[in-house]
Amino acid sequence: MSEILWAPSADRIAHSRLRAYLDWLQERKSRPFPDHDALWAWSVQELDRFWLSIVDYFDVDLQRADGTVRTADPMPFTRWFPGARLNWAQHLLRAGAEDATALVCLQEGGGPARQITFGRLRAAVASAAGWLRRAGVVPGDRVAAYLPNTEHAVIAALAAAAVGAVWACCSPDFGAEGTLGRLAQLEPTVLLAADGYHWNGKDIDRAEVVAQLRAGLPTVRRFVHVPYVFDRPDPAGSTPWSDLLAGDEPLTFEPVEFSHPLWVLFTSGTTGLPKGLVHGHGGITLEGFKWSGLYAGLRPGERIFTHTSTGWALWNIQINALMQGASLVLYEGSPNHPPGAVWQVAARTGADVMLLGAAVITATAAAGVDPRGAGLDLSRLRHLLVSGSALPSAGYHWVMEHLSPDLRIDSTSGGTDISGSFVGANEYAPVRVGRIAGRLAGVDCAAWDEDGHPVVDAVGDLVITQPMPSMPVHLWNDPQARRYLESYFDTWPGVWRHGDWVTMYADGSIAIHGRSDSTLNRQGVRLGSADFYDVLETMPEISETLVVGLDLPDDGYWLGLFVAPAPGYQLDDDLRQKIVTTLRSRLTPRHVPDEIIAAPAVPHTLTGKRLEVPIKKLLAGKPLEKAANLATVDNPDALRWYARFATDRWAERRSTAG
Repeated sequence: MSEILWAPSADRIAHSRLRAYLDWLQERKSRPFPDHDALWAWSVQELDRFWLSIVDYFDVDLQRADGTVRTADPMPFTRWFPGARLNWAQHLLRAGAEDATALVCLQEGGGPARQITFGRLRAAVASAAGWLRRAGVVPGDRVAAYLPNTEHAVIAALAAAAVGAVWACCSPDFGAEGTLGRLAQLEPTVLLAADGYHWNGKDIDRAEVVAQLRAGLPTVRRFVHVPYVFDRPDPAGSTPWSDLLAGDEPLTFEPVEFSHPLWVLFTSGTTGLPKGLVHGHGGITLEGFKWSGLYAGLRPGERIFTHTSTGWALWNIQINALMQGASLVLYEGSPNHPPGAVWQVAARTGADVMLLGAAVITATAAAGVDPRGAGLDLSRLRHLLVSGSALPSAGYHWVMEHLSPDLRIDSTSGGTDISGSFVGANEYAPVRVGRIAGRLAGVDCAAWDEDGHPVVDAVGDLVITQPMPSMPVHLWNDPQARRYLESYFDTWPGVWRHGDWVTMYADGSIAIHGRSDSTLNRQGVRLGSADFYDVLETMPEISETLVVGLDLPDDGYWLGLFVAPAPGYQLDDDLRQKIVTTLRSRLTPRHVPDEIIAAPAVPHTLTGKRLEVPIKKLLAGKPLEKAANLATVDNPDALRWYARFATDRWAERRSTAG
């Protein structure tokens, strides 16, 4: 049984937005809904009625056709509310009072915050949408952006959606090649780009990259220059950002079909072209109301601070907080410059809810930052959502000790694929160290063994057995759905296999063990890579680790652990022995690697995921150009080191075999 670190009070539950919805549902259905467990069970047994309840409870302006909730087609061909029409942007801009704050914008290094009211936001979106229409943008056209996490991105995304255009944005920390690998697929007609961004105390100039983007996107008819970091003249042939905001016209929204494309999100694309996931207006609207209302529990006047870039799905997820009349805190810059910067921003803006990657918490703890001890006022912070990777057990204790002992830690897992989460916490669930609280309403997920049977208290494949409205309506340039089917439905037709190893425990809690395509299967036992990281990266001598399991030609198995030592340390025999002892005592003897190798660093995708699969491919003998796309890697030189290591290792094997 995992340690219970925190449990909600009866008063907190009674005054939660989830409880208000359950009371409404109880009256409407004439049956009891005593807690979230009852809601989840009903939501998957009566899937259509559950999503209709979201439509009704949040008053979704859904112009329904014949009343059909969804077609009978299996995933991924299910269509929700066929023929119904709505507009996602309309639902984000209808709730906040004119003078209520919608956006609080800050950048690294301090300086005054830019506050934008809902009234100003509506006017800006109306003006920008009018400019897009005059520029010839029609429903279905693509509007592409290369923007940091600022008001410009929010305004442009809402304006594009208002006219029925398809939005796609890359963060300016992406290089030209990685950005073109994404945006060129879409053949956009409009490009908006900033001149730079801020990171670790530096002003990063992106003028040259933007010029390469303009040259590499021949379908772009209009280029909008956003002067953000530098005071320069607008580039030749560009439209100034100020022109988009200069109009004075009413705010109108194009009603589009429920599954009409809203935006395209791209997977990391470790090999080949990144995969474009197309999400629809309707699915994102329903998922957005469910998340922001029932799970984030946001109310008018509250603030959510998400540390993200526009290149991560968290950006798209958090913008749905506007549906509740809540404010977005947009912070542009490094989370730890100076150390603990994110907590300073949370205190300064009075954030009620935070959403961030687990790596930010780990890095803050490693830097020795103590927000509570430093006197930061985080008294309004009630809910901490953690995504991106599993929060290590030590991270749970750090949060309680250094932020607040009365804070709901909500470890979630889902992702870019659905612009949301499959599993996470709810207002009734206790916080268990190292565990996700449970399944979310409307998500019929389970752990399956290799024969397709549900398993409890054992590692299995995370599967989704009934459709969700926010699943991609299709993949870009995939007219026969071949890539869609191969990506999620190749193992069990009609069942979404997510690619994560997961344990569904009998108490309802969940643990994610890592990607199943980077499986560690030793002596017939599956080992999760996240379990290694959870244990090892609490050690002060270690900066980061990466574990890889490899089947050998002689039916053997090699479990290798790459260790990037912390500054001032080296991987000597003493540290190797400490690693072995730690894994043996805190996990199992099976977790002890066959080899522990010093590495200069651990490379990641641009959204922070360790490159376990590409490195496994390198070690299996694939050349670098076929194992990974360097344009999507945060540290290409580190990945080149692994490629050289793999080449040398293969040379050793050939020599030994000879």
